[in-house]
Amino acid sequence: MANRELPHDAVVLLPPNGPWPEHERQVHRYMAACVGQLLGIPFIEHAEAAQRPYFVPARTLVVGDPGLPTGLLSLHDFFGGLVPLPFLATKAVAHAAWPGGPVAPGWQPRCATLAGDALLPGWTVFDSAGAREAAAQLLATGPVRVKPVRATGGRGQTVIENLGQLDAALHDIEQAELESCGLVLETNLTEVTTFSVGQATIGGFTASYYGTQRLVQDSQGQWVYGGSNLSLARGGYEQLLLRPLPATLQTAVDQARRYEQAILACYPGLIASRRNYDAVAGRDTKGRWVSGIMEQSWRVGGASAAELLALLAFQRDPDLTTAKAATFEVYGTASIPSDAVRLYQGNDDELGQLCKYATVDFNGGKQPSR
Repeated sequence: MANRELPHDAVVLLPPNGPWPEHERQVHRYMAACVGQLLGIPFIEHAEAAQRPYFVPARTLVVGDPGLPTGLLSLHDFFGGLVPLPFLATKAVAHAAWPGGPVAPGWQPRCATLAGDALLPGWTVFDSAGAREAAAQLLATGPVRVKPVRATGGRGQTVIENLGQLDAALHDIEQAELESCGLVLETNLTEVTTFSVGQATIGGFTASYYGTQRLVQDSQGQWVYGGSNLSLARGGYEQLLLRPLPATLQTAVDQARRYEQAILACYPGLIASRRNYDAVAGRDTKGRWVSGIMEQSWRVGGASAAELLALLAFQRDPDLTTAKAATFEVYGTASIPSDAVRLYQGNDDELGQLCKYATVDFNGGKQPSR
């Protein structure tokens, strides 16, 4: 479909393989329009109308997937990630595989070795027997968090205290899913703070960031992702480290960079123009503070609207070097600030009344006068 000799002439969304809720669709449309502004080309609804589209996928793309667009040669052809193996699009790669158990085809054990203490205490398992063995080891010191590797926004996770509860959790997981993508078992942490570290590149602009996530209660009372507060810098990760950071944030940035380097070294086919790493710090079952990367995202996500607003600000003002931006997801009645960008507000069939919006603040982010 794409002519590789032509410049990109339009931005096009790529939908997910499964359901696409209206609240996600509307947010993705807004982000695609922002990408079009950055590239100076229109956002259009249908790829067939473009000779060489620039894609904004709603999912992490996997090499070999049916319907994968041609012409995705580099990170300058799309906003998101293209991975060579399916499990790389999930949480599975954030842990070592349970020793002696089966692994998915293409799994590289060296990755966890290279990442070292950038990983949290836990295991990825690919069969029920391995899950029970790994859980028994972890349960010896306290509760264990069971995490389906494809779930997002904190949904679908279970904290177990015995093997009977593990068996109940395994009952809900398809065998083919377990064998191909795995299941994560982690030491359950308390007093948790979740950080985000990442980078976005579109056209000639790159922004890197660190920040914190917030949790909110959804309409069913479950604690889920409620948005991110980001501090962004023009340029690469090194630009984030020009100012002193609190020790916990410094650790999160260092662990995200080591985690990314390990994955790129072991899975060289990965291409990503959007990189986000969720780092968590909290107390383990013995009361010790631990931190590590709990998952990565190479697709547009909850913080992407903030990333794009900052990139647009950097594009408009060459003297701007830093910015602060945030995204918010509010369940129930919401009052949106007057300076915010409304991304979605409505009554979702599954989630109920939901509002999503974003803000950006670049005061104080300019270089000093020379």
